[in-house]
Amino acid sequence: MHGFRVAVLAMGVVVLMAAHAGAADVPDYAREKKWADEVLPGLVVGDPVYLETPRGHHKFLALFTPVAGTDRAAVVVHGLGIHPDWGMIGTLRTELADRGLATLSIQMPILAADATADQYPPTFPEAAERIGEAVAFLKAKGYAKIAIVSHSMGARMSRVYVTGSPDAAVKAWASLGIPAGDYQGVGLPVLDLYGDNDLPPVLKHAAARRQSLTAAGSRQVKIGRADHFFSGREGEMVGAVADFLAATLK
Repeated sequence: MHGFRVAVLAMGVVVLMAAHAGAADVPDYAREKKWADEVLPGLVVGDPVYLETPRGHHKFLALFTPVAGTDRAAVVVHGLGIHPDWGMIGTLRTELADRGLATLSIQMPILAADATADQYPPTFPEAAERIGEAVAFLKAKGYAKIAIVSHSMGARMSRVYVTGSPDAAVKAWASLGIPAGDYQGVGLPVLDLYGDNDLPPVLKHAAARRQSLTAAGSRQVKIGRADHFFSGREGEMVGAVADFLAATLK
């Protein structure tokens, strides 16, 4: 009887551990809502919209900045554990609009605040779905030439979308500070943008990323004295992205 109780207890511990491990990889929708509640009251540029994913019918926040008289637009994808108006992401979405591109900055799946980057890959399928919904939204608004502009973990998420079956309206991908992998299997023109004071993984794989840029119109650009978030070099960051999109969204 004692052995039976020990076995049951051990099974319970295993189940609890498995549940805990699984929960670490589940998007934290409550945290998403908290971000939205903090972002929306201070929103100055753009309009909040909510898109819905096929997976679980989850609604997620997007910030839409329309531009009249153009068929060009960009889906802006943030990085690890933040929101669609944070720092450099807010700069990209507003200044690209100032340069004539409509933007849709979308909330990506986030995990608990203490989650590590290694725990994020299970969220990538939902992330790709969100990008697909963003592209569909922009097409419905009349934008026929669309780029993906993504940073860091958002670039890793975007890679899943662009190497899958991206919509034909998606013409280019600006990948900023991607910390892993290369561009094998990407058929779109790619801008690989990073800073010379970027994170070690970004710098380590720079040569491999450059060698994998096979699509016509692709380029790698390194911004001097720039860190992972292009702090103090935001103008050069936006300029490099805007120049690339002007050349590829024709």
